[in-house]
Amino acid sequence: MPEKTNDHRGCLACGFPFWDDLTPDEQDMLCRYTRPVHYAKGARVHSPLESCVGILLLRSGQLRAYLLSEDGRDVTLYRLFGGEVCILSASCVMDSVNIDLYIDAEEDTEAYCISAGVFRKLMQQNVHVRCYAYQMTAERFSDSMWTMQQVLFMSADRRLAIFLSDELAKTGGDEVRMTHDQIAKYMGSAREVVSRMLKYFAQEGWVRLYRGGVQVLDKKKLQQLARGQ
Repeated sequence: MPEKTNDHRGCLACGFPFWDDLTPDEQDMLCRYTRPVHYAKGARVHSPLESCVGILLLRSGQLRAYLLSEDGRDVTLYRLFGGEVCILSASCVMDSVNIDLYIDAEEDTEAYCISAGVFRKLMQQNVHVRCYAYQMTAERFSDSMWTMQQVLFMSADRRLAIFLSDELAKTGGDEVRMTHDQIAKYMGSAREVVSRMLKYFAQEGWVRLYRGGVQVLDKKKLQQLARGQ
């Protein structure tokens, strides 16, 4: 029997917009079958070879979802941060969703894990949970298609401008504290390409490079480049 606890009831109420549309019994069931989990930096969270993990509500840290080729190359589809929900770690609860997705912890990550079987049961009996699950899945696939569109059809300089602009939008600052290797990994590009483009951006006066990061000096120019102007 799962351990019964209400310690995370408040987090579940804040993390899931359908909470108020659950019956008291459904709320209790969700709490009973939710457990705190920890993933160390670099840990594998989900892969096509493993059983269904469950729905993850991130409290802190960062997860990266990606595709992996047979020869070991990967393409980052999206990243998740504290307060966000990882629905595809429990893709087994979604009918007709079949994707060989890998999910790793990019940082030490704390999360709540909701039993896949219980979440499926809630989906079957509560239309609000079902709508939420399909909405979240659609958003993740939209993120993935946007990534593939960039990889397949956009130039390297535009993709880099989009990436830097998106990172600044998350932090509200003017610095992206990542190495060239990390930027390349998240963009699905080669480190040499990223380094060459960053050097070009620096020569144009749009960014300043320093060890372990990039300072953006001309946000307006990057945004124009990101829009293809």
